[in-house]
Amino acid sequence: MQTTGAPLLPEPARRFAAWCVVLLLAAALAALGIWLCIVFQTAVTPVLLAILGTALLRPLYRRLLRVKVRKALAAALTVAAVVAVVGGATYIVVLALIETGDQIVASLRQAATDIAEHFGAAGTSLDDLAKNAEGLLKRFGGTAASGVISGLSVVAEMAATAVLALLLIFFFLKDSDRAMGALRSLAPRDTGDTAEAMARRAFEAVEGYMRGTTFVALVDGLIIGIGLLVLDVPGAVGLAALVFVTAYIPYLGAFLSGAVAVLVALADRGFVIALWVLGIVLAVQVLEGNVLQPFVQSKTVQMHPAAVLLAITAGASVAGILGMLLAVPLTAAATGVLGELRSRYGAPRRPAAGSPEAPES
Repeated sequence: MQTTGAPLLPEPARRFAAWCVVLLLAAALAALGIWLCIVFQTAVTPVLLAILGTALLRPLYRRLLRVKVRKALAAALTVAAVVAVVGGATYIVVLALIETGDQIVASLRQAATDIAEHFGAAGTSLDDLAKNAEGLLKRFGGTAASGVISGLSVVAEMAATAVLALLLIFFFLKDSDRAMGALRSLAPRDTGDTAEAMARRAFEAVEGYMRGTTFVALVDGLIIGIGLLVLDVPGAVGLAALVFVTAYIPYLGAFLSGAVAVLVALADRGFVIALWVLGIVLAVQVLEGNVLQPFVQSKTVQMHPAAVLLAITAGASVAGILGMLLAVPLTAAATGVLGELRSRYGAPRRPAAGSPEAPES
């Protein structure tokens, strides 16, 4: 008995099945990686923070190398510089928030009261929510002493994470060439060049994102802070510091800090000043989205806002605030890797019909 040898499934169905298998394997691998990161969070978090810090500080390290400074000394000076800058900036931000925090909180409470008076039933619910929150604080305030040890342990863990991240930044800067050599040695045969190119592309994407985001955050904080000072909004310095910090969470951070600034202006300076603050915040966002981001990050990976929002949501569901901060740079790195793979293994573009490159029939 002879068989025709015809395939069981047509070609489109076989391609669809093959892509389904690939996607399932990729999803399983991603899920395994996320699970391992959660299990080993204590070790993974300093590594990720060190990668971000290395990406941000690498230009300073390279500049020191150009003036004939030894690698170890250049890495040590870079880490010392970041400790001085971050420590000074943290001190300024915390001091500003402490000095103006009472004003900001009082203004927010006054704004909530005004909203409650103007919106009737909705205002009653807001007032009840505020009273319930106050009751909860009083209820749990008596047991605050029992949480001192756990609070100290959290502070100690954060300090240990910061110290470990700084040490890793030192070694990542000093031994970056060795890291590439180790990556090539671990890669399968004849894939060393591809693995190195993917790693470099991912790191360049993270480096461009960190530098661009820091510059944009600085510009946003300065412009909004100057606008709040001119409008005589209380807590202007603290609000500007809040804008700078939250700018590392794209879109959502700007929305939250802008909403706080508008509410503070509404409570202390009235409806007209609040509209001016809202206009300044919106103008800064337009400037950021249409001028700063395209100009600063034009040479790095460009991500669609929808992809950024989805990445932030996924990061928040996995690791909270830390996940929100790390989601976008990790997505930028993954996008860079995919771009490198596409450039190496993607199908060549077919010339359009009638073009000089099109073959003659």
